[in-house]
Amino acid sequence: MTEYTIQRLGHLGDGIAPGPLFAPMTLPGEVVTGTPDGQTLTDIRIVTPSENRVSAPCRHFKACGGCQLQHASDDYVADFKLGVVKASLDAHGIETVFKPLQTSPAQSRRRATFAAKRTKKGAMAGFHGRGSDVVIEIPGCQLLDPSVMGALPIAEKLAVIGTSRKAALAVTVTASRGGLDISVQNGKELDGPLRQELAHLCDSLGLARLTWDGEVIAMRTPPVQRFGAAKVTPPPGAFLQATPHGEAALVTAVREAVGEARHVIDLFAGCGTFSLPLADQAEVHAVEGDAAMTAALDHGWRMSTGLKPVTTEARDLFRRPLLPDELAKTDAVVIDPPRAGAEAQIAEIVKAMPPVLAYVSCNPVTFARDAAVLIAAGYTLNWVQVVDQFRWSSHVELAAQFTAPEVQRKRK
Repeated sequence: MTEYTIQRLGHLGDGIAPGPLFAPMTLPGEVVTGTPDGQTLTDIRIVTPSENRVSAPCRHFKACGGCQLQHASDDYVADFKLGVVKASLDAHGIETVFKPLQTSPAQSRRRATFAAKRTKKGAMAGFHGRGSDVVIEIPGCQLLDPSVMGALPIAEKLAVIGTSRKAALAVTVTASRGGLDISVQNGKELDGPLRQELAHLCDSLGLARLTWDGEVIAMRTPPVQRFGAAKVTPPPGAFLQATPHGEAALVTAVREAVGEARHVIDLFAGCGTFSLPLADQAEVHAVEGDAAMTAALDHGWRMSTGLKPVTTEARDLFRRPLLPDELAKTDAVVIDPPRAGAEAQIAEIVKAMPPVLAYVSCNPVTFARDAAVLIAAGYTLNWVQVVDQFRWSSHVELAAQFTAPEVQRKRK
């Protein structure tokens, strides 16, 4: 078989050989053999391994599609993820200071979506296999919090009563202070008997909440998440940072970025990940497109004590970004957009030039695009904090601080 030398890793974590040919589970510098299938190498064998290659800590790694980088050392993965962010900024000619990368520990993911399907002998649940729709059972998973792992047999029970053998349920499990919060998609159409059976299952298994294709079947106790001093019950399926460690690292970075700001606008605020911790020192206006999430945020604030005023606004920031007059009187803006970034909102921010901007991103490419616009308008990118809360994946998150020219003059 032909030998290939892996030149680099792609942004999805696959090795890339000349061609380009994508070679999963390989590392730069390795010599491999394989069979080209389109742009992918199959039947890969490692001829010369990289010094950065390690034994995968999880026995399911080769078959499961949940992780991409368990074959690489922790130091290498850290350098790779920092490199992804630096390369995205380099493409726009941007340089800045990078704080030490923060990596969440193993077995700390508090949310997962399992695939669950019926079988001849009962049911099975796990993750989809690498590049396939095959369900791989994962009893030894090293990624998930033990409480989330405990939901695998629950997902199997749900498959037995809620789907046919031709379909697979998507069972999203979130660990909360009230117990497991489970939301199911792609199930059978609800009828009276199925509702009764699901409600009984929720009660007998001690679940906090069970939701079926968007409808709450039962809630024994609120599936509470704590954001700062506030307790919030997110709506089913609402966005949540992947690990408590990752959330804490991002909140710490945002706190540092906004500094002593007394009036903060939090854009794409979700259920209050940043708004509520910041409210211990600042008045916050939280804007989010999902009205159910803003309602959860507002309720969490109202049920708390000792926090400064927090106002909420349900608003589509892609279609209706905050305008300069709405941004004019704030001391700092926090922005945490989806992967698409915040192009329309950034265009309005540079017209208003609020003194400080804390930007949280899950996509280095769109972050760098938006950063280039901010810098061209006069902002300074002071630092970037990369956070790896999707351990062993190619996914990268970050927080960054931008300051307007007037702030830079005061510092000098």
